[in-house]
Amino acid sequence: MIHATQNDTQIPLSPGEVSSLRNDIAGPVMTPEALEYPAECANFNLNRLVEPAVVVGAESANDVAVAIRFATRRGMPVAVQNAGHQVVLPVTDDWLLITTSRMDDLAVDPDARTARVGAGVRWRQVLIEAAKSGLAPIAGSAPDVGVVGYTLGGGLSPLLGRSLGYAADHVRWMEVVTADGRIRAVTADSDPELFWALLGGKGNFGIVTRIEFSLFPVTEFYGGGIWFRGEDMAAVLEVWRAWVPTLGEETTTSVAIQRLPDLNALPEPLRGAFVLHVRIGHLGCATTGAQIVAPVRAAATPLLDSLMNRPFTEIGEIHLDPVERIPYVESGTGLREMSAETIDTIVALTGPDSGCPLASVEIRALGGALDREAAVPNAVPSRGVPFITFAFGVGSPAELGPMQDYLNAYVERLVPWADDATVVNFVSPDEAVSEEGVRRLFGPDLYTRLAAVKRQYDPANVFRINHNIRPSSS
Repeated sequence: MIHATQNDTQIPLSPGEVSSLRNDIAGPVMTPEALEYPAECANFNLNRLVEPAVVVGAESANDVAVAIRFATRRGMPVAVQNAGHQVVLPVTDDWLLITTSRMDDLAVDPDARTARVGAGVRWRQVLIEAAKSGLAPIAGSAPDVGVVGYTLGGGLSPLLGRSLGYAADHVRWMEVVTADGRIRAVTADSDPELFWALLGGKGNFGIVTRIEFSLFPVTEFYGGGIWFRGEDMAAVLEVWRAWVPTLGEETTTSVAIQRLPDLNALPEPLRGAFVLHVRIGHLGCATTGAQIVAPVRAAATPLLDSLMNRPFTEIGEIHLDPVERIPYVESGTGLREMSAETIDTIVALTGPDSGCPLASVEIRALGGALDREAAVPNAVPSRGVPFITFAFGVGSPAELGPMQDYLNAYVERLVPWADDATVVNFVSPDEAVSEEGVRRLFGPDLYTRLAAVKRQYDPANVFRINHNIRPSSS
């Protein structure tokens, strides 16, 4: 549980104060008794209730600034939420949530090859608008994820990452409301330390209300997935492990060990099936892509193969991430290597004879431009990590406890190959909850610099309902 570093006594909220806040803010202001409150606070993970003392549906940066000043006068911590994929951590005191879904302005500049978007915009909107000009953003595997949260956590693309780096590497400008309630236009030149810290340090330094980033002249790709029987996973994973180091930066891949639900929405071979899903994104033609993928295709007999030329707007077809809100538990870790012993351990924990209760266990291959420092450096901590693994289980409240135990055991067994650094967006709410855990995530040098920036821009640790970077003491 994350607690404040300051000792100010919190001032209880009164109905009159909430009424006054409503008068000062254009968007809605709700407390728990409001009928709209549950929908406003709804999280993508149905297993985690978000229950602030007051929620502000911001319509502008000014709404955000007013809400922050209101909270800081009362000693209340502040959190932000858009699509609900970034789950905030529980706190003991009253707190204020700012939702940004109404801030949905979006403008693409085809000549400058940039997009400027509000904090409520999701990637699907940018994909469609940018494609009209033959351009593409460094979007992630799930088009319904919010642009700002994804980017501040690094932003890992299943298609452009290995050739262009993290989404954070290509941010040009941000509008940020800091803990003092000030609206700032932030660039690498105007506020170099704040700009550096926001990109990778996620929501620790302020609330980003608009962001501008580069777009790239990419219109199509070769990709999708190959599904193999779960019983063939050991053979396919060994081929995949040997194949990954041969790939150029134009090809990105991951695998997911999946126990799929029996749903009519799935193709018949996948309904209720135990499978290994090999995901491919290649920046090139189908002929070259098929030649590159041939060793994996030949590793076993596929159940289904969806690899084809696709418009860039179909980037979500590579991973086919869930789009509906579901109750789940999650965990993961960075991996320093993918040895034969690593694969054997993963197969033992997730294979056909493992009794694994998890819905999905994935391994993403990183490398390429993801290892290189950005032209304008930032605080993304995962450079040099060659693989990450991320797993989740879906079920009823009674089932989720044992699934969490299994997740913990999975991560523990991978410790011999694990790396403390990983992609920030893949750190679960139950991980890196202590100062030492966050320090391990970023490493001592990055953390020390981040803590100094925190002291400058948020000395009272207003933004602490997160994987918290605490203000340095000096």
